[in-house]
Amino acid sequence: MVAGDVLEFETLAPAFEGVGTAYYLIHSMGSDRDFEERDRVAARNFASAASAAGVRRITYLGGLAHGDDLSPHLRSRHEVGVLLRESGVWVIELRASIVLGCGSLSVEMIRALVERLPIMITPRWVDVEAQPIAVEDLLAYLIAAQDVPLEGSRVLEIGGADRVSYGDLMREYARQRGLRRAMIRVPVLTPRLSSLWLGLVTPIYARVGRKLIESIKHPSVARDTAALDLFPLRPRGMPEAIAAALINEENEIAESSWYDAFSSGWEARSWAGVRFRNRLVDSRARTVEVCPDEAFAPIRRIGGATGWYAYD
Repeated sequence: MVAGDVLEFETLAPAFEGVGTAYYLIHSMGSDRDFEERDRVAARNFASAASAAGVRRITYLGGLAHGDDLSPHLRSRHEVGVLLRESGVWVIELRASIVLGCGSLSVEMIRALVERLPIMITPRWVDVEAQPIAVEDLLAYLIAAQDVPLEGSRVLEIGGADRVSYGDLMREYARQRGLRRAMIRVPVLTPRLSSLWLGLVTPIYARVGRKLIESIKHPSVARDTAALDLFPLRPRGMPEAIAAALINEENEIAESSWYDAFSSGWEARSWAGVRFRNRLVDSRARTVEVCPDEAFAPIRRIGGATGWYAYD
């Protein structure tokens, strides 16, 4: 989640009473202020409150990258892990690459680019290698971390079954959506310039997306395979992860009502329809004082003599 306000020790302390394992899934990249300092304060307060309450373990989801010259985003992710460990509470830091899932920022950015641009000007960073992980597999790691037999703190690198480039991700998304897309390579579009351009193509995610895209010059692949030995999990590959995200999107739309399916980050509601990912959704509701069978009877007649709708 995004920390809209810096976590305060006094607010956190009562929440940790009786807690054995705490999960830290917070970042402040959505902030228009100094997100690195806000992350530092939030991590220190969280860790201090957990330590004071006797929490045994903190499971933290960080970012996967190596090297000293990291972007502010990745540098902050690693620094948060250090600050949590300094509290004395045991910390399992799961460093993950790109997360692929319905509604995840990575998938939404790929969707916006591929859906809107038949021809994409692609700089060198689209060839940077990553190890994307399906959100279902990431959640399985987080849950399993509660019982993994480890003493002390540990940094573990996790990723999916495939090592692919960002260009591979866009091509696979286009393939599964049945879209023909051309990519033209250019040598001069830097991640910084790309992040500014991203704001024009995907304005909804511009603030966080710009910070993320400045990080993609760093490969995000797991060098340490210890997680595969410690956890009884075998994450799926990239095509399966994208397919699951698209299927879950269908389920999400099918199971949602028009008035509750859109967050405050989406476009304003209108009776002409609201854009929900790659669809224009328009839904109406009317309450009638009849039993369900009577209400459904006219709906069953839609579509001709036999009707399109039926139920058991």
